[in-house]
Amino acid sequence: QVQLVESGGGLVQAGGSLRLSCAASGRTFSMYAMGWFRQAPGKEREFVAGISWSGGSTYYADSVKGRFTMTRRNAENTVTLQMNSLKSTDTAVYYCAASTYSSGIYSQLNYNYWGQGTQVTVSS
Repeated sequence: QVQLVESGGGLVQAGGSLRLSCAASGRTFSMYAMGWFRQAPGKEREFVAGISWSGGSTYYADSVKGRFTMTRRNAENTVTLQMNSLKSTDTAVYYCAASTYSSGIYSQLNYNYWGQGTQVTVSS
């Protein structure tokens, strides 16, 4: 069982930066691949970024490549999402998720545990 708690959301102007964090409970955190997803009003939840259990591999949606960076610290049971050059289209609720699957990191169907979400609002 893993519990996830996101933090770091807020209001920022376009072009600015935010850093999201996700704290996980449980001693088996290092066994999970982790992902960030987001859901904008009236839209489906979409993949943003993912990271392998070791942190050695990262994956990004085309819309955020070069602007967002995902990292993890297994010793601290945390993952972060550094978001730079934010755009109004990045406005959404951002969710942290954990997956026991060894593949399919892009699909929310492969994630077992979800956080409650944190709001990110980018003003233009």
